[in-house]
Amino acid sequence: MAKGTVRILVGTRKGTYVVVGDAQRKRWKIGPAAHEGNEVYHVVADPRHPGVLYAAVNNTFWGPEVQRSRNWGRTWQEVTTPLAPPRKTRKWEGDKEPGKTIPVANLWHIEPGHPSEPNTIYLGADPHLLFRSPDLGKTWEPIDAINEHPDRAKWSPGAGGACLHTILIDPRDARRMYIGLSAVGTFRTEDGGASWKPTNKGVRTPFLPGPTPETGQCVHHVTADAADPDTFYRQDHGGMYVSHDRMDHWTRIGKPLGDDFGFCVSSPASDPGTAYFVRLSGMARVTPEGYFQVEQWNDRTRSWRRLVRPRAFPGHYGVQREGIATDNLRPAGIYVGTTTGQLFVSPNAGKSWQLLPYQFPGIHSVSVANPAAE
Repeated sequence: MAKGTVRILVGTRKGTYVVVGDAQRKRWKIGPAAHEGNEVYHVVADPRHPGVLYAAVNNTFWGPEVQRSRNWGRTWQEVTTPLAPPRKTRKWEGDKEPGKTIPVANLWHIEPGHPSEPNTIYLGADPHLLFRSPDLGKTWEPIDAINEHPDRAKWSPGAGGACLHTILIDPRDARRMYIGLSAVGTFRTEDGGASWKPTNKGVRTPFLPGPTPETGQCVHHVTADAADPDTFYRQDHGGMYVSHDRMDHWTRIGKPLGDDFGFCVSSPASDPGTAYFVRLSGMARVTPEGYFQVEQWNDRTRSWRRLVRPRAFPGHYGVQREGIATDNLRPAGIYVGTTTGQLFVSPNAGKSWQLLPYQFPGIHSVSVANPAAE
């Protein structure tokens, strides 16, 4: 492909799609499609290995698979999928048989490792499982400090299942990582996964008796600020939040919007201090005003701005936790996929929007393979 190609990687209810565009993000072509008929919860490019994509593929009959492409999605093959880890303790509620395996229900998120560890991949799965591969998926090792966490018996699934859906790696330190689990909350490790600290202080739980317990929050998605790795933006069941201290404390920022429920958030590398959210009705799980809208948070001015002209795209749209992505170009490109199969694109940080003229299956995830990865 020509230098400067932007690829939108789309995981849907019925397969994987690669949407190919130019660096101006004005002309798009629906490129390779794969995994027909399969639930694909996440597709991601590995920036350490140009051309390599990974997909979390979940088949109703054959179970979950980790799939890899080495040619930007033209062909795929299964790499080793982690086996269910053995339960080593009695810390699971009702668990009377330690040593039995923990079945892997679905694969939720694939995260390429730190640039200093070019062969490392992380994988989040249901039920609340975290795996690491040291050899690009040939073998997998369970991270027991999460999989056998002493409080695990108290953990509950969210409506989408007991998913470990967010994995973030500090660009300055490969041993510092963050994870998000529904409906448990966020955790941080400073020692490469040997131990984990809950990081939910300040996040409200409107569905639990206590206002801000240590865990029990239904975190939907978290993203890091590219220019400040200590700053994070969080979309929770209980609102929109920001943290400026590695998730030690969270401050709610979404109250001015009214109902600040939603599932997704993204922050562009080219515009530090900015985050994009898609607000949904807490009950119906669709855009509340009857049209598509994206909200921009400016962390420098502590203010909100609506990006889409009212009623430019009328309808009730749902967006899932991996349903928004931004690229690393200037101005930032914003990409939003909906549960009814629409893909919205802004090539200029939200000043203008287009709806791609292609009907996808319901979209689970959107990510971007940036030109810098070519």
